[in-house]
Amino acid sequence: MPDSEFIALEKVEKVFEVRRKTGFLKRERRQVRAVDSISFTVARGEMVGYIGPNGAGKSTTIKMLTGILTPSAGRLRVAGIDPSRERTRLAHRIGVVFGQRTTLWWDLPLIDSYRLAHRMYRIPDARYRENLDRCVELLELGDLLDVPVRQLSLGQRMRGDIAAALLHDPEVLYLDEPTIGLDVVSKAKVRGFLKELNAERATTVLLTTHDLQDIEQLCSRVMVIDHGRLVYDGALAGLHEAGEGERTLVVDLERELPPIEVPSCRVVRVEGPRQWLAFPAGQSAAPLVASIAAAYPLVDLSVREPDIEAVIAKMYAEKAVS
Repeated sequence: MPDSEFIALEKVEKVFEVRRKTGFLKRERRQVRAVDSISFTVARGEMVGYIGPNGAGKSTTIKMLTGILTPSAGRLRVAGIDPSRERTRLAHRIGVVFGQRTTLWWDLPLIDSYRLAHRMYRIPDARYRENLDRCVELLELGDLLDVPVRQLSLGQRMRGDIAAALLHDPEVLYLDEPTIGLDVVSKAKVRGFLKELNAERATTVLLTTHDLQDIEQLCSRVMVIDHGRLVYDGALAGLHEAGEGERTLVVDLERELPPIEVPSCRVVRVEGPRQWLAFPAGQSAAPLVASIAAAYPLVDLSVREPDIEAVIAKMYAEKAVS
């Protein structure tokens, strides 16, 4: 298995059979295609964002990658292992964090869940202590180890869940909404920890989230899924281009002036000496900056990236029309 295909899906499908009541003593049976012929590979050590609206098939894909669900068709391998056939073997090589579910023991102190993982995964004592100390330090869990899980805040529990998923040195980490409900400080701690983990240990990370700042700060590659199909796979910058996103040039002038006029730009807002200019996301800002600096009394200037959520929404809308 080459490192470039550490995770590999080939025409993977998942179909659920749903029954619903249509009348007195009558039920209708229909099939729902949650994942529709998806193919992609993830290289060892990559951090990849996997995003899409509710019901798009993200969580179903993750569950197939962990062996919780069996594909209806297609071929799937993680580290050379078929998850549905060798789930126990794979469990020692992966870590999973579901943001809306916990793997921790609700009524026991946090440390007891870690002790259970120590025994369950048969982690060597020295390695367990080293990994635990590292997670406790970086995720700031020291004061929480003796606190029952049910008494932890959502942010504290989430950090506890991430630590639990990493004690056995997984090669792959699946994160499903890992920052859901967290405050700004907790999100920053989690993101910083994940960056360091990936840099130091080359842990492969597949991240699903509705918080697009997670993707922007952690992932250089993003995949977009819609109605079970992969509609985009590439760099973050390319996503903006695919959705015809716009970047914004925020210009501060020495004094209030009429709207700036430069090619390929349109003024979208003016407030005193400050003006906001929109231009295509795929276009370089350098020539625009040069033109403005040459023709106007420029004090300061900044470039704002397009809102990814709006870009994705536009992609969905265009697909629906076509």
